[in-house]
Amino acid sequence: MNQPGRRLRIAVLNRVFSPTGGGAERYSIALVEQLASRHDIHVFAQQIDHVWPGVTYHQISTLLTKPRWFNQLWFATATWWATRKGFDVVHSHENTWHGDVQTVHVLPVKHNLFNGRKGWQLAFRWVKVLTSPRLLVYLWLEHMRYTVRAGRRVVVISQTLQTFFSASYPKSMPMISLITPGIDLPLLPISISMKHDAIKQLGLPHDKTCLLFVANDFRKKGLTTLIKAMQLLSDDVVLIVVGFSKQLTIFQQQVESAGLSKRVFFIGPLKEVTPAYHAADCLVHPTLEDTFAMVVLEAMAHGLPAVVSSAQYCGISSLLKNEITALILDDPRNEHILAEVLTRLLADKLLRKNLSESGRNFTHQFEWVEIASKQEQLYQSVKNR
Repeated sequence: MNQPGRRLRIAVLNRVFSPTGGGAERYSIALVEQLASRHDIHVFAQQIDHVWPGVTYHQISTLLTKPRWFNQLWFATATWWATRKGFDVVHSHENTWHGDVQTVHVLPVKHNLFNGRKGWQLAFRWVKVLTSPRLLVYLWLEHMRYTVRAGRRVVVISQTLQTFFSASYPKSMPMISLITPGIDLPLLPISISMKHDAIKQLGLPHDKTCLLFVANDFRKKGLTTLIKAMQLLSDDVVLIVVGFSKQLTIFQQQVESAGLSKRVFFIGPLKEVTPAYHAADCLVHPTLEDTFAMVVLEAMAHGLPAVVSSAQYCGISSLLKNEITALILDDPRNEHILAEVLTRLLADKLLRKNLSESGRNFTHQFEWVEIASKQEQLYQSVKNR
């Protein structure tokens, strides 16, 4: 048996390894950066936009980008072949059948397909699954991914996700560990000159109050509601939208139709979101589905007051206290309530100050150095099995 703390050779699997990819990608990247000095890290990905000392990158080919299920199956097969020998630990952030550590970032496919369905609804859903190669592949990969195996560990990133996971895969619960995303705490306070520099860098007006929205799936993360709420807010309020979305054209049209083209700014994806955090006055995250929401943690670490959906929709909210660490929305689809909450927040300087301070203090328990230590202990437990 190997002694705890030994240097390990670790394979990390991500189809996209880029800071602009989303929360799951930033989670994986942060862990790699934290652990690269102590372990031999090898990243296997189809898209790589990252450089870090001591990390070895392996480009996985893409036979076909579409259909997506075929590419997922190909990635799983290619990485299995590439990592079947020579590694102490294989850590997958993807839906693959292999891997000693499997980190779950999204709701299980099984949950999305079958949760709450009974009788004829359930029967019809099975007919849909059995006639769909896409669904069959996703379900099979997921089933194999969470099959109980000696030494395997499954990481969920929030208590909310753990609840959904346990309902779909109860036999897999003995393998579960909860390791949340983390944060690198920035230096505060953000000076007026830093804020002005960020506003100039992003091409924003200097004399407006800035709301910030960060996501890659605009629809799922609630941008529709936020745009509607913008129509109810003062003309002095503008919205910064950061991220890449295939739905961009649709939302640009929605903004145009709402008469908000001079108040909503689509910045696009940013490798480093810090300038947006510096430029903004608060974060708005009316998400309809988020297993954790790293962006909320990051924004709060930068001292931004946050407006976020309740724990029913957003995993991090199960850890937050309404009116103390954040303002929590019970119904993120209601633009009138969202507008009321934002109007109150922007008008109340003391509330913004208290939320900023309490939110910042809340993030101290999520420093990446501590989160990475938990992950490292998990790696050692796998190797020492």
